[in-house]
Amino acid sequence: MEISRKEVLRYLGYGVHKGDDAVNDLVEECIRELEGAASPKCISRVYPLELLPDYEIDFTVFRTRSRNLSKNMADCNQVILFAATLGTGVDVLLHKYTKLQMSKAVTMQAAAAAMIEEVCDEENKRLKEEYEAKGLYLRPRFSPGYGDFALECQREITAVLETAKRIGITLTDSLLMAPSKSVTAVMGVSSKKYRCEVKGCESCAKTDCAYRRNEK
Repeated sequence: MEISRKEVLRYLGYGVHKGDDAVNDLVEECIRELEGAASPKCISRVYPLELLPDYEIDFTVFRTRSRNLSKNMADCNQVILFAATLGTGVDVLLHKYTKLQMSKAVTMQAAAAAMIEEVCDEENKRLKEEYEAKGLYLRPRFSPGYGDFALECQREITAVLETAKRIGITLTDSLLMAPSKSVTAVMGVSSKKYRCEVKGCESCAKTDCAYRRNEK
């Protein structure tokens, strides 16, 4: 797994700018430690999907209402529920440097954020290839809390996937995931071929965000 240094710097707020030697050295140090501490795990299951009037979506195992997600899943009749985590070792590392060295803790948080995205991207690439071999195509992953997709749906996704038992993800009462570097998402499956590489920043209208991904 190759963690993008560019993404780490983006999470640190550098935007399109490069870090100086000290920052870049710290990034490399954090990545090395994270690679030793992380134990990435993923799980996914597929269910029938029905798009209903007034932006209601029936995932078979639960229902929600979302205009953004309904648009994302147009022409889909199946949905993949997905979860991934870096494991508890990363949280131990983050907690350690929060107490010992705040500059390293901040850099470690950014590197861990880039790492979990890479884990998700690699698993999504594997699923994309698996489904395309069957003549089916995936939409971009869409996580609870993004747009008008209710964060509360995280409860249903983790329950259906049995994440606590299978990959160690639990939810707090405030819907925070533990381990902290974890992701839940849904991906539509369709027989119609659309591009599915568009990521959050590229599809977001908030162009003045300090953390925006810039492909130039």
